[in-house]
Amino acid sequence: MKKKIAVLSDIHGNNVALEAVLLDISRRNIDAVVNLGDSLYGPLNPLKTFHLLMVHNIAHIMGNCDRIILEPSEAGAGSTIYYVKKTLTKEAIDWLEHLPNSITIDDILFCHGTPSSDQVYLLEEMTEEGGVLKNSEEIMRALEGVEQNVIFCGHSHIPRTVYLPNGKLVINPGSVGLPAYEDDLPVPHKMESGSPYANYTIIEEISNQWVVEHINVFYDWEKAAYIAETNERPDWAHALKFGRV
Repeated sequence: MKKKIAVLSDIHGNNVALEAVLLDISRRNIDAVVNLGDSLYGPLNPLKTFHLLMVHNIAHIMGNCDRIILEPSEAGAGSTIYYVKKTLTKEAIDWLEHLPNSITIDDILFCHGTPSSDQVYLLEEMTEEGGVLKNSEEIMRALEGVEQNVIFCGHSHIPRTVYLPNGKLVINPGSVGLPAYEDDLPVPHKMESGSPYANYTIIEEISNQWVVEHINVFYDWEKAAYIAETNERPDWAHALKFGRV
């Protein structure tokens, strides 16, 4: 019998949301928990988030924002990256350095962006209005050589379940800690879930069929927004409270 797996992604240092999600998971008879990365970057509580992750049995991979923490900061970089680096301990940095880019469990591949890149969206094509679902052929090209029939990805913060003509299933669990954001790459765009709830996903094989459950968890997003505001990120505060930018 296949395991019942809970999949998290894009916590972004939001320990308030993470606490609520882990409590919800504890009630659901879960066999394994996987975190798709972008765990600690953000203007909330990266160190508290790290400590919370360490006391739970979770398999982790690296996201693009985890990698950014490890890289030298460029001149003119925003205040948040300096806040994160100042806040994190050597233990936390060492943990980030040893995270793999992907893992597999049974017939499931877990990655952050695509199997070959942590900064490319697997399911969405970016426009100035946000992410538009790619056509099936383009998604399948990005998955050439992938043997697993189920692929989990994060990065876009938007929950999706996409069934491909070749029978593969691609799932994005959404974001635990940041339900909306703006970015400049690959083009200026915004991503909005439209809800302040913390997201994660459960997958289980029942009678040879995959059952996918997207979970929306209520938590004290006003508290999280206040922390972001205090740390000079009113844009994050707004996103946390409304799921919009």
